[in-house]
Parts: sequence; structure tokens; C-alpha cells
Amino acid sequence: MKELNAAPKKSWGQLLVVSSLIFGMFFGSGNLIFPVHLGQMAGSNWFLAALGFAISGSLFPLLAILAVVVTKSDGLLDLARPVGKHAAAIFLILVHLTIGPFFATPRTAATAYEMAVQPFIPKHWSTLGMLLFTGLFFAATYLAATHQQHLLKIVGKYLNVGFLALLAIIFIVAFLKPMGSLAQTPTATYQANATIGGLLEGYNTLDAVALLALSVTLIHAIRGLGYEGRELTKLTAKAGIISISLEVLIYFGLVLLGALSMSQLKLSANGGTALSQIVGHYFSSVGTLLLGALVTLGVLTTAIGLVSSFAQDFHKLFPKVGYRTWLWVTTILSFLVANAGLDTIITWSLPVLMLMYPLALALIGLSLTVASRPYAGTIYKVTMAFTILPAILDMLNSAPAMISQFTPIHTALGIYHQYLPFASLGLGWLVPTLIGFGIGFAWGAFRYANQTANLPESDR
Repeated sequence: MKELNAAPKKSWGQLLVVSSLIFGMFFGSGNLIFPVHLGQMAGSNWFLAALGFAISGSLFPLLAILAVVVTKSDGLLDLARPVGKHAAAIFLILVHLTIGPFFATPRTAATAYEMAVQPFIPKHWSTLGMLLFTGLFFAATYLAATHQQHLLKIVGKYLNVGFLALLAIIFIVAFLKPMGSLAQTPTATYQANATIGGLLEGYNTLDAVALLALSVTLIHAIRGLGYEGRELTKLTAKAGIISISLEVLIYFGLVLLGALSMSQLKLSANGGTALSQIVGHYFSSVGTLLLGALVTLGVLTTAIGLVSSFAQDFHKLFPKVGYRTWLWVTTILSFLVANAGLDTIITWSLPVLMLMYPLALALIGLSLTVASRPYAGTIYKVTMAFTILPAILDMLNSAPAMISQFTPIHTALGIYHQYLPFASLGLGWLVPTLIGFGIGFAWGAFRYANQTANLPESDR
């Protein structure tokens, strides 16, 4: 083991490769298209909106990585265990279903198909084209995920380099010849609360939730390089900061790209359409092909990380079922859901996202602040209990009209928005979570003080 760790000459190279792995595992389709659409909506307030997006799309994922390494957790199940064994298992299942076969993983293939393949085939072949493309996409994903010992090389050295090279070409051309000025008036949401609007838009990336789960794949890959203990923690933290910093620069560039496009384009329905139009403006007929390659490379790296993490954590939770079996399960389910289409996936993912983000952020905050305290379990339980109700209400508020407009739910949501601070901004969970943290901390400290007071002095 000593020989594995004694490689100072290679440390910088390994740091950069691990940074690339972290970046490639969570920078996917959402990270590419949502900032562009945000820029179009924010207009002249693009910088404040980009700042908010960077907080939720970059800072929160970095904190998720740090939460895992600081607590020395071997995955999401360990991280959430202070809430309770069963609660941790339920949370792990919900996270993996959200970022796995129900929403995020199918979204990678559906986005790649709509931006890379659909423009080149007749409309009446679209269904068959989707079936064939997603089949090939998930076959490649499965093959890469079955060779975990090569995952670092596949993602960090090859796919990610191609993705960044293609993105750099678009930025260079676009900023050398901008489409217009930044005089566009922001939409209503971004006139008064551009930073908050950008922060909530960043929720759509799902990165803070995803990094809690993807960390298990990351840690296994780093251990494969021979790092353990404090060295593993230091390398992961440094690599996380590097990768997140790169992502922030890309976010600001994409938001600016969207804002500049409004001089010649109309506000698009989504970021995928906006990015297609922008790239088409600069590269004409070659633009769509370039964009398709860019998106496909980006989302394939994400899909590999997602299915690997799903299989590893479910194998740990249900050890009688092997890793490869779980890999088959998530790959096949993702293939089936992807063929429902991108619009359907996005529509039904938003309510679940609004439920999961508050819970994930509360868990990250607890892990970084009180995980080492002897009464941490009490703080975790009380805080999460106070977080769950407003998170459920946010989920219902974002649900399709047939659910959110159901009379009892509609009435409850009206009271929620009227009396709870920040609820109208989509942050109604924040105050209850802080109150729960304070109560849990005080109650845990009080109980611990009483318990230790009754112990013999030698046992305190």
C-alpha cells in the first residue's frame, strides 16, 4: 500500500484526471441547455441570474462532494444513516429513482436523440429512430459501466476531452462574433429577483442530489489509484474545487450566450431549442451535427456515472442481488422511460425534484456541520422532520394542474404561500429547516448533557 501512495510525481496528473471524472459525471444535458434558456429570460440581468444558477448548479454539488468526504461515508446510505436505518434506505431509493431510471438517466438519452438524431430523419421515422438510438445509447452505457476498473480512463481521459473541445469551439466563435448587445429587457421573473430565479433554475440540473449518489463511484475510482484516508479526502476536495470552478465558467458563458442571442432570436420554449438556433446561426448546416456530437458526449458520461452508482448502492442495500443484475435493471428501465419522450420526462420530473432538493440540501448541511457530534442523530431526525412537509407542499405546487388544483391541495397551498416566508419564491422549506435544526440541536445537547451527567467521572 505504501508503494501505491508514494507517487508524488504523478499527483498533479491524477488530480486533473479525477477533476475531469467529477466534471464528466454530472455535467450533462441539463447543465448545457438550462443556462442558455436562463440567459434568454434574464436578458440584461444575465450576470445576477448566472450567479444564482452557479450557486445551485455548482456550489451545492461541491458541498455534496465535501459532505461525503468529510463524513468518510462510503455512499449515500452511510451519509443518511444518522436519520435512521429505514429512513436512509428510503431516501437512497428515492434519490436513485429520481436521478436514475425514472427521470435523469432517461433524460440523457432523450435529449441526445432530440438534438443529435431527430433533425436528420423524417418525422414518420421518429419513433423507430428513438427506439434504435436509445437502445444503442444504453448498450454503450452498460458496457462502460461493467468495466469499473476502466471507468476513470473512459470518462476522465477520452469522452470528457471531446466534450470540452467541442464546447470551446462554440464559445470562441460566438464571443468573437457576438449576435448582438445585452439590452434585452428581462422577463418578469428576472426583473426583480434575478438571482433567486437563477438559483431555482439551477435546481433543474439535479446536481446536488446526483452528487450524493455519484460520490460512491467517484470514491471507488480514486481508491483504484491507491489513495485512502486523509489523502483520499484531500484529493477529492481539490479535484472537486477544480471541476466546479470550470463548471462555473461554462455556466456564465452559456448564460451570456443566451442573453446575446435575443438581439436576433425570439425567446425559445426551452434551452435545447435556443442552443440549436444559436449554433445553427454560427455554423449553418454543420451546426446541428456539431451540437449533436457535443450533447451526446456530455450526456453519455453522465449516464455511465448514474447507472454505475445506482447498481453499486442497490447492491449494497440488497446484497443478494448482484451488481450486474442491478445494472441490467436500471439500464432497461431507463431505456423504456426514455422512449416516452423528453417533454413527458421533464413534466413529471419537476414535482419530484421539488421534493428531493430540500431534503438533499438539509442532509448536506447536517453532514458538514454536526455529523461528528455524539447527539447528531437527534439533530438529523428533527431537522429532516421539519423539512419534509414544506418539501411535499412544494412538490404538490409543481405538480400538473389535475393534482395541484384539487380543492384540498389548492387550499393548503394557498395557506402555505400566505404564511410561510419565502414560499412564494419556491424556498418555503428554508425557515422550517432552520427551526428544526435549532430545536434538534438544543434537544440533542440537553439529552446528551443529562446522560453524561449521570455517568461516572471516568466514563465521561
